[in-house]
Amino acid sequence: MKTKILMVCLGNICRSPLAEGILKSKLSAKEYTVESCGTGGYHIGSKPDSRSIAIAKKHAIDITDQRAAQFDTSNFKLYDYIYVMDHSNYENIIKLATNNQEESKVHYILNELYPNSNAEVPDPYYGGDQGFENVYQMLDKACDKIAEKLNTQNKKTS
Repeated sequence: MKTKILMVCLGNICRSPLAEGILKSKLSAKEYTVESCGTGGYHIGSKPDSRSIAIAKKHAIDITDQRAAQFDTSNFKLYDYIYVMDHSNYENIIKLATNNQEESKVHYILNELYPNSNAEVPDPYYGGDQGFENVYQMLDKACDKIAEKLNTQNKKTS
């Protein structure tokens, strides 16, 4: 059975599509499913922001086939890990959790790099191209840690 990972930001057009594309590039599609969504429904059905697409492409990752979706309570059953980009995303998702098991699936993505810091991935939407590059670099490092951890766990269970 595949391990399923969900990346979450606000609108699902900047940070979480990048995180989805980056982590997908680091994991086997046979063993893992990586998807993304937003806590808000502002962009449902839209492609990622053109700047996210461009920065991903610069790093040889294609995210053009992604479409924005909104988080809902069924995601707790569908996914094994839910990674959020900031405090607002975390609070919005935790409010929807109905038990400790669901809450335990929700993690700040940057806690992979800075344990227990609950550091936020800044929203690059209103920034320039450098903001997208900075976010890409943060997410790339965090996704390295996630991939390493998941692959190590997978080896132990197989």
